[in-house]
Amino acid sequence: MKEDSYNTKLSLNQQPAGSQQMCRTTEEDAPAVDHHVDMSSSTSDDLNFIPPLNFAMVDNGIFRSGFPDSANFSFLQTLKLTSIIYLCPEPYPEANTEFLKSNGIKLFQFGIESYKEPFVNIPEDTIREALRLVLDVRNHPVLIHCNRGKHRTGCLVGCLRKLQRWCLSSVFDEYQRFAAAKARVSDQRFMELFDRRMLGPA
Repeated sequence: MKEDSYNTKLSLNQQPAGSQQMCRTTEEDAPAVDHHVDMSSSTSDDLNFIPPLNFAMVDNGIFRSGFPDSANFSFLQTLKLTSIIYLCPEPYPEANTEFLKSNGIKLFQFGIESYKEPFVNIPEDTIREALRLVLDVRNHPVLIHCNRGKHRTGCLVGCLRKLQRWCLSSVFDEYQRFAAAKARVSDQRFMELFDRRMLGPA
């Protein structure tokens, strides 16, 4: 399937550097936000810019992390986010919701339950739905996060990498870098069997 069918600017040859519910979306009326990120200036205020746990850039306009808290809000503002993809079923905290409202950020929530092996159930349909949002450049810049930024986020990013035609060893290397000692064979098996051809047009 051609890249254009996904309406995405993702690189297909880039090298490397998890009970479901329907997606819930919240969007607050807010002024338009300039999405250009200017990271050129460096002042003492930069010391207050604390990224969330396991934060990293995935691709142009796509970021990943663990659950952000109020200490991370100043840092997140520098990303000029358009949307957040939240992969947990728990309600978003009030402080985070207010942050989204004040910054004009849309929240897409996918209620993927947290499991421990061997009782792992990764909802493939939910992953596909979330991927369509990630691929839509209208949602960029976007932050993908779960609780710790390891398993659910790792599975979603791993499936994205398959769409980018990464080899499995590179997909697994990236997953393991974030999951570390908590890496799950079931997650990696899910990514291995994920069929990018079944995603379909957005």
